[in-house]
Amino acid sequence: MFRSLPLIVALALLGWAFWSSETVADIASGVALFLFGMMALEQGLRGLTGGTLERLLRLSTDRLWKGLTFGAASTALTQSSTLVSLLTISFLSSGLLGLQQGLGVIFGANLGTTTGAWLMAGPALHFNIGRGALPMLTFGVVFILTRQVTLRSLGWVLVGIGFLFLGIQWMKDGFEAFQQAFDLTAWTMTGWQGLVVYTAIGIFATVIMQSSHATLILTITALAAGQIGYENALAISIGANIGTAVSTGLAAITANIEGRRLAGAHLLFNLVTAAVALLLITPFMLAVEWLAGLLSLAEENHAVRLAIFHTLFNLAGILIMVPLIPSMVRVLERVFRSKPAPASKPRYIGKAVADIPGPAMEAARKELVRLFGRIFKIIATSLNYEPAELRNAVDREKFKTPPHRVRSHDLDALYQERVKPLHGLIVDFLARVPVRGERARQLVMMRTSSQRLLESVKDTKHLQKNMVRYLRSSNPGIRGEYLAIRANLGELLQRLEALSRDPGEDLELSLGELAARAETNDIVTNGHLDQLIRDRAITAEQATSLMNDSAYAYRIASNLIAAARALFLPFEELDAELREELALESGELRDILQSSDETSRQQGGHSP
Repeated sequence: MFRSLPLIVALALLGWAFWSSETVADIASGVALFLFGMMALEQGLRGLTGGTLERLLRLSTDRLWKGLTFGAASTALTQSSTLVSLLTISFLSSGLLGLQQGLGVIFGANLGTTTGAWLMAGPALHFNIGRGALPMLTFGVVFILTRQVTLRSLGWVLVGIGFLFLGIQWMKDGFEAFQQAFDLTAWTMTGWQGLVVYTAIGIFATVIMQSSHATLILTITALAAGQIGYENALAISIGANIGTAVSTGLAAITANIEGRRLAGAHLLFNLVTAAVALLLITPFMLAVEWLAGLLSLAEENHAVRLAIFHTLFNLAGILIMVPLIPSMVRVLERVFRSKPAPASKPRYIGKAVADIPGPAMEAARKELVRLFGRIFKIIATSLNYEPAELRNAVDREKFKTPPHRVRSHDLDALYQERVKPLHGLIVDFLARVPVRGERARQLVMMRTSSQRLLESVKDTKHLQKNMVRYLRSSNPGIRGEYLAIRANLGELLQRLEALSRDPGEDLELSLGELAARAETNDIVTNGHLDQLIRDRAITAEQATSLMNDSAYAYRIASNLIAAARALFLPFEELDAELREELALESGELRDILQSSDETSRQQGGHSP
């Protein structure tokens, strides 16, 4: 109910406006056109510059000043702090960005929003920009109707700018007509009472319109038309800053932990900035007048003075809050504590990252690595290893040690509880990610990898039946072979789990070695099965079972290695040429491993 209250109030006010006055209706319609223009502009810029902004954000996180610069510049370019905030939350949620770096971007975005006030206070007030709106709308719609993605995005940009211009012109015309019938300056309030009341109006207007830009444009238009006092306009601009943080906080109620932390920091920053601006309103006004003198502004040019004031107090907020960022991070992490994700719940994927392809793909990759961790535990358990002990094993002889107790586990129940729900959420998430080009190839890689992970579980289920049966067998020949299969898979699992936590610099080399070892361990291709049959160490029935289960073990190993190759490194770190240079030829690896195995057999025992 509380979240619906602003909408109810807005609808009531709009109904009253259209009923009471044609000029008020013009102003309200201008605001609506302006807001729709911002939405269209944001959609178009996301399509045109989404990948560019992602790459710039990746490069702007190693230094705080770079993050501040990126936040300010990208917001000035896109005229949308919402787009920059969404991008930042996406990078935070996918782990591509730390909270401290994210705060730098958000603080910079606050400074970037001041450019909207400058644009409005400058050319927008002195020209009939509505004339340029109609050609932009016409060409924009033509581009939107094309099939080319870039042209469609450009079309949305043109439509957005067209509606922005049209909305501003309607607001200007509305206030000029409104001035002839009403005199809002009669409601001017001075002193602290005026500051408090008009700051509250700024907060309320921004929460209702969900845009501090719209509040500032409306205020500057009214100020230029002489419908609002200068000091009251300053107070509204302060309230607009608080209102945008309140809007972010309301939107973050359903966000993940990173989104709530960022929203909390945004609210804290704007509250501190607003408090400083209110307490030091007189010094700020004196500074504005000093700068106005340097710029030779006319005495009645209050619109540019408002833009200067808005820039000054946001800049003051940055100077105050930036040194406190490390302390803010500690407080936010203490207040908004992350909880371990339940078995059926994802940790990285979600609405916060679905709209931005780069962070979305990285979040899905990390979620699949997390799924690999669950599958590691299931396969280890089916082989009668303790997952924790297997993870920490360093001595290869431990893999050969027979289990103290051989048990059969309900893999179907484990699959339904720990794998299937999470996998379904990942598949659903990937279907909603907007991708094309190289991202589309990455999407196919992840879907293929997820399928390979599931197939490894299904093959494990088939393998477990005979594994349990023959580990209990009194025939030392067949029991030894299944112990070898178990040891081979155990060592593979341990190596892959370690690589999932720390891929290192030679991931491809390590995986190539594991793949070659899996081939040499295949009992059918390495000739060891023929030797067992000739020596009558196993029966014909046991030989058939061993052939099938060796194939299952090989498929498990191959699928896990292939999935690891696609998932264990962030996509930007995968370099095909480097992989080709580092990877040994499989034949060379096979020769090395066969030589190693022959040496091991001479020393006694079948090497896993």
